[in-house]
Amino acid sequence: MDINELRKAVTEFFRKRTERKQLQDLWREPLLATAEADDRFDILPEIASGNHMLPRDLLKTCQSVAVFFIPFTAGVSDGNAEGKFASDAWGLSLALTNGLIQDISEFIRDFLAGYGYKSELTPATYNFDPESLTARWSHKHIAYIAGLGRFGINAQLITPLGCAGRLGSLVTEAGLGNNPLTGEGELCLHKTGRECLRCMKTCPVRAVTLKGIDRRRCDKRIQVNRKRFASEPDMPDDIEVCAKCVAGMPCSLQSPL
Repeated sequence: MDINELRKAVTEFFRKRTERKQLQDLWREPLLATAEADDRFDILPEIASGNHMLPRDLLKTCQSVAVFFIPFTAGVSDGNAEGKFASDAWGLSLALTNGLIQDISEFIRDFLAGYGYKSELTPATYNFDPESLTARWSHKHIAYIAGLGRFGINAQLITPLGCAGRLGSLVTEAGLGNNPLTGEGELCLHKTGRECLRCMKTCPVRAVTLKGIDRRRCDKRIQVNRKRFASEPDMPDDIEVCAKCVAGMPCSLQSPL
């Protein structure tokens, strides 16, 4: 399987899908990275959550992991940078992106099936444990291992197209090989010794710290936003969003390095 062929097919599907629904102003073209489903992923229960699944838990015959990033446009990102609560446009974009993630995942599955390979999808969201506030399948950590990006102080993945966007992933029997988009070096300004920490200063509840994310504070603000959006007619009543720490940052729309 040629990775460039897969990337081209995904991009073309994305373009047609967004043009048909007239949503080109929400997203930029997606990025795709793949990795061999080897023992690098065995570290997931240590770095993500203790009950995190491994690729072979989803598909025993899997050979590869594919992960993609759908970056928001500058308009969506910058619009959420203002005020202390998530913007309506950001909330609606998030809800629409969940559907796009599912569509792209199903497209990749069907594309690979055309070559005789079985794949197993993972949920875009809702695999979250409300007690530990961790996910059993973390797209961010999968993407980190696959080389799609590097973590910032805000605990978000900084990709070549920034961190303002959403991730999706799947496992497959196809031997896609290792096709990372970033190297081992950090992409967060603070982590490379440069002055920044804007995500810490911007967080309205001070959940972003040098020691990591205070999950309880973060979740509390997310639930406040959820209640605010509950009365909106076009908004799902279970939307969970804030993202002040990824909007209007030097790493929002591109790698600052």
